[in-house]
Amino acid sequence: MIGTLSNLAKRIFGDSNQRELNKLKPLVEAINGLEPQIQALSDEQLAAKTAEFKQKIDNGASLDDLQVEAFAVVREAAVRKMGMRHYDCQMVGGLALHQGRIAEMRTGEGKTLTGTLPVYLNALSGKGAHVVTVNDYLAKRDAEWMQPLYNFLGLSVGIILSNERSDEIKRRAYAADITYGTNNEFGFDYLRDNMKFSLDRYVQRGHNFAIIDEVDSILIDEARTPLIISGPMQASVDLYRVCDSVIPMLQEEIHFIVDEKGRSSNLTDDGIELVEQKLGCGNLYDPQNMEILHHISQSLKAHYLFKRDRDYVVRDGKIVIVDEFTGRLMHGRRWSDGLHQAVEAKEKLEVEQESQTYATITYQNLFRMYDKLSGMTGTAATEAAEFAEIYDLDTLVIPTNKPIARLDHDDVIYKTQMEKFHAAMDEIMDCHRRGQPVLVGTTSVQKSEILAELLTRREIPHAVLNAKHHANEAHIVAQAGRKGAITISTNMAGRGTDIKLGGNAEELA
Repeated sequence: MIGTLSNLAKRIFGDSNQRELNKLKPLVEAINGLEPQIQALSDEQLAAKTAEFKQKIDNGASLDDLQVEAFAVVREAAVRKMGMRHYDCQMVGGLALHQGRIAEMRTGEGKTLTGTLPVYLNALSGKGAHVVTVNDYLAKRDAEWMQPLYNFLGLSVGIILSNERSDEIKRRAYAADITYGTNNEFGFDYLRDNMKFSLDRYVQRGHNFAIIDEVDSILIDEARTPLIISGPMQASVDLYRVCDSVIPMLQEEIHFIVDEKGRSSNLTDDGIELVEQKLGCGNLYDPQNMEILHHISQSLKAHYLFKRDRDYVVRDGKIVIVDEFTGRLMHGRRWSDGLHQAVEAKEKLEVEQESQTYATITYQNLFRMYDKLSGMTGTAATEAAEFAEIYDLDTLVIPTNKPIARLDHDDVIYKTQMEKFHAAMDEIMDCHRRGQPVLVGTTSVQKSEILAELLTRREIPHAVLNAKHHANEAHIVAQAGRKGAITISTNMAGRGTDIKLGGNAEELA
């Protein structure tokens, strides 16, 4: 009865998402109404609109007063410079982003082009607009792709890349009207600025407006991940090797208990006794033995909670962390609190000095500093409550330009892992025979390699995309749509690279 009433209410009043979309309709109609007038302008007149808008802002106009005309100008500039015209649904997405909301737009609906509308409008204030992406490749690609549009309208574009260490180059990039970069780099530049002794050496110039691409990944999945700048501590690393040599003598469930979910491990009474005996250190819980206890605990974690090719890979004699959210290699990053040293000792590598923290911030605190924050992703509705509670951000689900023809099937559950893999193989083979391209998503490097091995045994050509083979990632993803192609990937894949049926001709050229 209650369900029937709520359905009836929805039909009469529309759901809350639909009501918000209805409020934006008149603005889209107004933008469309201006189109003939804007189309009649010459290139010079169209480009001169930017100076005209800035003058209006100086005279007291708000960005909201200019949004209809500014959006119409960007649409026309995109048609002339890039041969792309914003659809009405992209206009709705752009309005939502300008209002400081999260726009959920399905994959392939053109989020990158949608972002140009609010970025241009908010950059007119002269305080800068930041576009935050999940990796360097996307930051560079999006900036270079959209730069002709912004330059035509008289705005400058800067790119922040993680391998760039020159303060002067970074300062110029931040001084640009629009700055593209990754969440990591915006965060680390903020920390580095706060470690400087004079304001004139800062590279950043404030936090005015940001659009976060893949906003659920950055603001929810990685929100509590601390960015840390640290330096070496002068302490001996021999104790790590000593403690590591004791671990193989301990038996799980007898000497220690591992809590996989809580990512922790604890010694039992028998385990404490054995460690004390092997190390000859007396009472392990004596205050003077606290360091030994800590090292034993980290060594247990390194052996039983941190797996090679899942949590890290060994490259050139170094431990390289695999990002648990994107599956990417995080060069130059180290686990804190002695864990990295414990993993180095476990893998019999050179154990490097432990470090101490100089500066730290979480993404959650970093992005809450912006005067206005917005974001876009293909999956936001499921986290809408968290976005509202933590960041005070509303989520708006933007309808697709055309009705979706894709079928989403129910999950299939298998008793064992190998049964699941063999069923997946049969499905892959069936699609391959029909010439249908297949993209197989896996949760770890290890699983991607098991599937690759099964395909190799059957002599089926395929491409593997994981933390070990990520150098030509964009190229592999771009060709994943070719006839009969099989691409196995961890969850790092894509993140903005279009998969086109038949393959990407530009990439091939």
